[in-house]
Amino acid sequence: MVKTVLLFSLSGLLIFSYRAKSADIPSPASPLPDPPNEKAVSDKGIGPIKEVKLGSIDQSLVKKGKEIFDTKCASCHKLEERYVGPPLKGVTKRRKPEWIMNMILNPAEMEQKDPIASQLLSEYLTQMAFQNVSQGDARAILEYLRSVDEK
Repeated sequence: MVKTVLLFSLSGLLIFSYRAKSADIPSPASPLPDPPNEKAVSDKGIGPIKEVKLGSIDQSLVKKGKEIFDTKCASCHKLEERYVGPPLKGVTKRRKPEWIMNMILNPAEMEQKDPIASQLLSEYLTQMAFQNVSQGDARAILEYLRSVDEK
């Protein structure tokens, strides 16, 4: 009698474990889930800026961007030397304009989810603070950095 109960218990356990495993395996017809950080690998970064159209350098925007940079960015960033943050000369040659503006506008999420921003945080060990700038201000800073890189 004990052997019969034990045999039924084992067979029930085998059937249950087989059903649980087969439920975990996706059928060929079911779609695979999207990778969780697909947006994080974008070369445009993460944030409100999806596309920036660049033309020739706008000198009035450069002037405004330099003023904003000197007020809000220069305490942590120098153009040609490592400071609290990375040097910014050449940044417009290394990164897409969208990435630069998203980093200015959305630094916390960028440092969490964007691999380049995360790597910069691990290298400089200081989180970039949002400086309460508008999209127009970020665009002016981008134009100033473009003008620096054109010299």
